[in-house]
Amino acid sequence: MPHRFPRRAAADVTAAVAAYLGAGSWLACLGSPGVTAGVLAVGAGAAVLVRTAGSILLREPRVCTPADRVTLVRAVLVACCAALTVAGILGRQPPAAVLVFLGAAAFALDALDGPVARRTGTASAAGARLDTETDAALTLVLSCAAAVSTGAWVLLIGLMYYAFAVAGRFRPGLQKTLPPSPLRKAIGALQPFALLLALTPGVPSAAGTTALLVALALLLFSFGRDTAALERLHRSGPVAAATPGTFNS
Repeated sequence: MPHRFPRRAAADVTAAVAAYLGAGSWLACLGSPGVTAGVLAVGAGAAVLVRTAGSILLREPRVCTPADRVTLVRAVLVACCAALTVAGILGRQPPAAVLVFLGAAAFALDALDGPVARRTGTASAAGARLDTETDAALTLVLSCAAAVSTGAWVLLIGLMYYAFAVAGRFRPGLQKTLPPSPLRKAIGALQPFALLLALTPGVPSAAGTTALLVALALLLFSFGRDTAALERLHRSGPVAAATPGTFNS
């Protein structure tokens, strides 16, 4: 592996962190009622980005592929959404139009990193996990934003992936992988779409709530179906481990 790749990975991560600190600090100021709230908002976004940056920098070998750079851009956008959301929770409502724009950009870019990885011959399990974790972070952040006006039950959408991952710590069978499923992929994509719809200014609250209820029902169905399938696989023999749940493609 050429020695330039570790340096390039560090440079890419540094650029992403610098971009977030600039944009995130400005965005946090839009909704924060004070310095403390602003710092907490920026810190929330930083937590999202640190997870992505750490995944890249702790790899062996430490590389950042073209698809990883797309995911890094997505992570910066998700981090900015987190800063806006926390600022809105601690102070005023977050600037909905800005939040939806940034969230929609992060959502749209999800369709790009996979093709880039395949076209450049750099697809990997590590890259797929990073993409899945970024999807989950976006869904969690948007669910926190939507919960402010719709209700705490919306948090179930964002927490489902993490609850499944925690359950896998106690039930090893849930850490196994399932064959790719177009239905699972479609249901996973529906979650951020429904959240963005509910957050979009001008959308009737009844329509947004209905979309979220449908998304949550399908998510519960998908995770329930996957759990049952994973238990059957666990009983039938060992299967390779992978990132769990509905966000798998």
